Amino acid sequence: MKKILSALLMNVMFMALSHAQGGYDAWLFSENNYEGTARTLAMGNAFTALGGDLGGVTINPAGSAVAGYSQITLTPGLTFSTNTAVGVPYEGSTDPYFQREMKSRRTAFRIPNTGFTFNFNTGRKHGIKSVTAGFILNSTNNWLEDVYASGTNSQTSFVASVAADATDEIRLFNETRLNGEPEYTSADYMSEDAFKYMNWRNTVAYRSGMISTYDAEGKKFVGATETIMDNGNIMQSGIVNQTYGRSVSGNKYEYLLNVGMNISDFVYVGVNLGVNAINYDYTHYFRETPEDVDLFENIFKDGEGNEYPTYFKSALYKHSYSADGTGIFGKLGVIVTPGYGFRFGAAVQTPAATTIKEQWQDKASTQFTDSSFDGSADSELGYAEYRFNSPWRGNFGMAYTLGNIAVFSIDYEVAGFGGMKYMIDRTNMSEDDIEYFEGVNEDIRQSYGTAHYLRLGAEFKPLSVLAVRAGYNLGTSAQKKYYDKYYEEYLGLDPVYTQNFSFGVGYVSKKSFFADLACRYNFATYEKIFPYSDYLLEQKDIFSPEILNTHSNWKLLLTVGWRF
Repeated sequence: MKKILSALLMNVMFMALSHAQGGYDAWLFSENNYEGTARTLAMGNAFTALGGDLGGVTINPAGSAVAGYSQITLTPGLTFSTNTAVGVPYEGSTDPYFQREMKSRRTAFRIPNTGFTFNFNTGRKHGIKSVTAGFILNSTNNWLEDVYASGTNSQTSFVASVAADATDEIRLFNETRLNGEPEYTSADYMSEDAFKYMNWRNTVAYRSGMISTYDAEGKKFVGATETIMDNGNIMQSGIVNQTYGRSVSGNKYEYLLNVGMNISDFVYVGVNLGVNAINYDYTHYFRETPEDVDLFENIFKDGEGNEYPTYFKSALYKHSYSADGTGIFGKLGVIVTPGYGFRFGAAVQTPAATTIKEQWQDKASTQFTDSSFDGSADSELGYAEYRFNSPWRGNFGMAYTLGNIAVFSIDYEVAGFGGMKYMIDRTNMSEDDIEYFEGVNEDIRQSYGTAHYLRLGAEFKPLSVLAVRAGYNLGTSAQKKYYDKYYEEYLGLDPVYTQNFSFGVGYVSKKSFFADLACRYNFATYEKIFPYSDYLLEQKDIFSPEILNTHSNWKLLLTVGWRF
């Protein structure tokens, strides 16, 4: 089973390094985690049947028509993100690897909501009594985390794993090089077109001196952290200090043009024309230094066979990626108020036609005690642009109002992630590209299904000017069951789901001003990070480190607004 797991992880790693578009990219940029105003956040965004708040217009466009007044809001907010990372030894192993438990915190200021609506009274007693129109900006997701892990390792090293991968690297793109031989040589890593068909991490590692060849044909690679024994075996030279870091930030906003209508104070309808705006930044790095420099001797040779000994001091590899995107969609909603305090709502959102533009780059540097052997290398700046359709969404809600004293609401949202699809332009794509994206779309259909979300909200008004609120959210995984089983059994984690609770207070003046304060806690999620793959050392499989990352965050929002 370990071999199967390693193979799967290596495939995932290669996809991440080369940034080939896949189902994960489509899911990442399609997932929602609503914020809105402080009132909607405090009530768990259970607003499909309520309305009256600009944050809820993202959930149900008909909500704007419920308010019989015009309004303007501004919502600044803070996100407090916490990550705790520690190494996890494989079963039967006594080496803890990243044994130091490291906690990282990060804070970001954002504006998750702003907007305005104008209410126009038609003067009619029946039929269309009023029309509401407005422009609203609401946050539907944001990414913020810093992961930092550190420890010592006497078994494996990142540098050695790159050397092993370079030695075993199979030609994936150019099958005519080297007269059909399956391995790449050092000459390939130095060629002008290396970044067109080579693994970028391996290329910058070789060009920076992190790995070197030791055979006449230049097909076998050894890392600066390794020693070649007299019998030809390769072993780690000594204990290395390892540091892994990852930084993620970004936002997803909806820019909404909204129109709503109040029909006889009984039915409220609304429509959104929306644009998703996405920005996402990701960086990870890996640093290694020797605990005892004197054990890490490296001997370089020139073309005449002269030897130049030096000692390994440090190696650093860094991968950075950024993406910007826009998507266009529509959403139609309705709220019905049959009386007796009950309210019912529903809304449906079309798939968003989304365009993503992304860039990425790899960097590596290596230092020795003799600085004349130091090296560094940067890859080209990679660029890609692609289009996909995000999933359709449906919202259904019910609420009960107890006069002016209390409100209770429950929402159910469904999203069809299995319907995500990359767009194929057969007139401008090569046959290989068409075949690739057809395969990705088939993988999405097989791997992703329907996600379900439950939202609960409540509001109590002990005073006419004061409201106390609370909410709860629970969301299931978009991945199909067998992926949940893989996540639970093979990675030792629970199936992927999300949950959070929220609370807040609100103040309404006797005139036009109102203010709301809300706080939301996202329950901890768990992730196992595999910073490099397993490889063969001393003719044995030595398992590489695992890092258990625990992530949670708090959000604090303040909304100020005016009604007129």
